[in-house]
Amino acid sequence: MTDQDDHLYLNTPHIQKNKKPLFFGSVQVKKGGVSYHLMPLYTHPELLNDVSAALKKKMSGKSCFNIAASDEALIKELAALTKAAYQTYKKAGYV
Repeated sequence: MTDQDDHLYLNTPHIQKNKKPLFFGSVQVKKGGVSYHLMPLYTHPELLNDVSAALKKKMSGKSCFNIAASDEALIKELAALTKAAYQTYKKAGYV
């Protein structure tokens, strides 16, 4: 886990076959905005089925969102998506 002013990185307690903890997500403040990584999207892409077009436009890769300006609607949607991702990992026994 990393917990700094400009970077938060979270692992789950689940240890993988490579003996490393399973990554859950991270938030990184960068020069051009904020990067939000949510690994359950990579392992469970069906979580993206109900994501709005506006939020999908902010995606970079399979599990990262880059947001340059504060947008309350997108932040609320990311919060709901994070909660669903957590519940998916919990159901799988990862958290």
